[in-house]
Amino acid sequence: MLFARLPLATGAVASALLLSSCAVTSADQPIVLPEGPAPTFAAPADIPPAAAVPSMPGNPGLVDDEWVAVTAEATRIPERALRAYAGAALSKAEQMPTCGLSWNTLAAVGFAESDHGRHGGSSVGDDGTVAPGIFGVALDGDGNVAIPDSDGGAIDGDAEHDRAIGPMQFIPQAWNNWHIDGNGDGVADPQNLDDAAFATANYLCRVSGDLVTETGWQAAIRGYNPNDDYIATVARAGTLYAERAAQG
Repeated sequence: MLFARLPLATGAVASALLLSSCAVTSADQPIVLPEGPAPTFAAPADIPPAAAVPSMPGNPGLVDDEWVAVTAEATRIPERALRAYAGAALSKAEQMPTCGLSWNTLAAVGFAESDHGRHGGSSVGDDGTVAPGIFGVALDGDGNVAIPDSDGGAIDGDAEHDRAIGPMQFIPQAWNNWHIDGNGDGVADPQNLDDAAFATANYLCRVSGDLVTETGWQAAIRGYNPNDDYIATVARAGTLYAERAAQG
């Protein structure tokens, strides 16, 4: 499966140059990451309670409403984005309990990639779709990795070069490999955070299969983006989210 992993890792590197630094320094940044040495990994946060009765179809409906409200306030993650991350983590835990992927790691990736779908003034709608859609710069080799067009512009709107797309910044090749419908609407859309978060969960667990340990977590995130600063950002954000959630 190395051929499937490489496009996503390459796209993540390119998106980090465009989006991750913007997310960290944005004037409306919802959290301030602690300074000093980064934690070596983001240990799994407590598992969210499942909803007694799902409040919506698909993964986002799996999570208890009160937990979402309380945790969103504590972490300053938008409620709709938090539903996507926690729902994907709960679904993945049922499918592959040995992976140990937690919502706080998915949220940290979403923070690093697009500030939870808010990059450039975008926002996540009630259906989980980001509007306006998020598109990275053309991957033309000018300060980034050169990736010729692979989708005829059908996914990223660029028929000359590929671009990273959506709140989790997949490139078209990677999305074609990992696309999945996370909210049960019958469509797999990289601009929909439910779908993109679930695809990310599947990818991370495929890369490592063990996100509970430091070694396994590092391997998974490095597979998504091998940049050391990116990994440190995800570790800081994931750790902070877990701490704030525990404090309530």
